[in-house]
Amino acid sequence: MYTIDGRIRLSETDHKGKATLPAIVNYFQDCSAFQSEDIGLGVEYLETHKKAWVLNAWQIVVEEYPHLGTKIRTGTWASGFEGLYGTRNFLMCDESGKKLAYANSIWVFMDLSKGRPARPAEEDIAPYGVEAPLEMEYAPRKIPLPEEYGSCRKEITVAGSDIDTNEHMNNCIYIRIALDVLPQDTAFHQVRVEYRRSAVLGDVIVPWVMEEEDRILIRLCDSEKKLFAIVEFQK
Repeated sequence: MYTIDGRIRLSETDHKGKATLPAIVNYFQDCSAFQSEDIGLGVEYLETHKKAWVLNAWQIVVEEYPHLGTKIRTGTWASGFEGLYGTRNFLMCDESGKKLAYANSIWVFMDLSKGRPARPAEEDIAPYGVEAPLEMEYAPRKIPLPEEYGSCRKEITVAGSDIDTNEHMNNCIYIRIALDVLPQDTAFHQVRVEYRRSAVLGDVIVPWVMEEEDRILIRLCDSEKKLFAIVEFQK
């Protein structure tokens, strides 16, 4: 497992002084990015070779939101490679080793020169190694959708500050947009995200919110209801 140490900053907390979900997701993303940089498969390597790992799905479970100042250790490891896909687990603990949050993620390898998914070469995956998957209750990659869309919320235009090194909207921003259409302090234990296509600078995103007995489902669509992503919060 590759790990980084950190401490919850004021800028990462909500009005109650606890880390936000986007803050936790960013620790996970940063941890995996640092691992890739340290083994020589980081942003510069991928850009030079016109390759990319594109996130297809998240399953994130939060046991406890750490408070301001909490010292944390975030870890990640590759748990498998099969065909076009790679899977990666994440774990966040406090300094006593108490588990705060954990996640599973599914990634698709892309050949950017051809603009399509491709099977990664051995040199693209061997440096990561493979470790046993985290013991957790794994959800399916796809999120089931009802026919009804629910209520439409105010549209959002993708801004320059939302764009990552792949020239797409950062994976975490989809979660932030979904959170922002919910009432403050909405309680949930798990979030799943299924990414359908990448939003880019200037795209308009329309959230559709459907609340069910045990979950809140948010479709992030364009003006014609074509999906960018699906976000599911489980209570």
